[in-house]
Amino acid sequence: MSDLVIRSGGGIEVDTASLRSAGRRFRALAGKADAASSHVRGAPEQLLTVPGSPSVGELLTVHTLLRDAAAEADELAASLEEAADLYEAVELLAQRAVATAAGDAAAVDRLDARLERVVADHPDVARRAQELVAAGGDGSDLSRQAWWGSRGLDPVVGMLVPATLVALGFGVDALGLGPVAARDRLTGGGDPVTVRPLAASSVAPPATLAAAAARIPGSGEGHVRVERYTMPGGSQQFAVYVTGTRSVGGSDPFDVRSNLQLYAGEKSASYEATLKALREAGARPGDVVHAFGHSQGAMVTERLALEGPYDTRTLVSFGAPVQADVGAGTLAVTVRHTDDPIAALQGGGHPGSVGAPGSLVVERTADPMPGLHDATLPAHHMSAYAETAALVDGSDDPRVQRLTSVFAGLARAETVVAREYAAERVSPGGSGGR
Repeated sequence: MSDLVIRSGGGIEVDTASLRSAGRRFRALAGKADAASSHVRGAPEQLLTVPGSPSVGELLTVHTLLRDAAAEADELAASLEEAADLYEAVELLAQRAVATAAGDAAAVDRLDARLERVVADHPDVARRAQELVAAGGDGSDLSRQAWWGSRGLDPVVGMLVPATLVALGFGVDALGLGPVAARDRLTGGGDPVTVRPLAASSVAPPATLAAAAARIPGSGEGHVRVERYTMPGGSQQFAVYVTGTRSVGGSDPFDVRSNLQLYAGEKSASYEATLKALREAGARPGDVVHAFGHSQGAMVTERLALEGPYDTRTLVSFGAPVQADVGAGTLAVTVRHTDDPIAALQGGGHPGSVGAPGSLVVERTADPMPGLHDATLPAHHMSAYAETAALVDGSDDPRVQRLTSVFAGLARAETVVAREYAAERVSPGGSGGR
């Protein structure tokens, strides 16, 4: 058994308007059932002289069934209406927390007024919503592991560790950097980089998500892998696989500096290196690209799909700190671990689904046992995400079929040439390069 969760995307998946509409329909159904029950109750006297009519006992049975159905429909309507109020109250409380963290007093007042209207008919909703919000913050995988990991520390430090994570969560939401809007574009020029092609090889297309995950460069010389697919008829498609953060600083474009630049919405050397590698591999503007990235590499591919010069048909992100609102032409697959603090920088991602129909959000707790080893961020490692990818491949969830069809399409390629590219940041006054 795994705790794999596959959904169609979006942090908010409850349509309160639909819940209330369903409640109204059940109310109407209850009224019709009640009216029918009244008619059946008066039928015995009217049918006494009609040959072949149902017996009194049979009519009474039908009357009872209709009366019970009316009561159940009325009860269900009430439950749907109360659930809609509860979901809306939780959402408003979450928005209020963000507004409070941002110091937006006017927004807090507006949200308070809306909350009062929502809970007017169900006073108990306010208390239950507060309990759900509190449980959501204190019961998260990150907070729980922080609490366990802090046991044995100084008592003050032990309280501050999980509290800091909760505060960080509100801070991430308030900054709003995790969800990248469709209109957003990277700013600045980015540091100049050079890319150096490594040996090329003929390969078979990846047949599964796990196989694709395995092609993301790890600790070797290459930073970006590009595969060129020659399809029947001579057209070309490309797959690009982008590594995560490699160093603290220096000449490596995939360093902490690039990480911070991308998260802040600025161009980075790692983004420029990926574009250069694709150009070196022969990709031209408008060509079909399938993009796979981990961590910083996932931030790169998110931006590539959002604003790059290619027709990015597939975007698979493992442990990305951001989630871009890519268009309807891109199948977006977001894979994130609930105990991964880097993926938590998404702030839950977009409130609605992003990408083409069939796009997915995949979540799992990768390392449920807390301990001091959590300092190494095991849930963020690509090896952990590779395990999750294999679970997705083994899932019988029908929503995975669209992703499966991508690999089936790549399997039609007549030839596949793969090449990795090593990248280097050009120092000021350097000689430049390719």
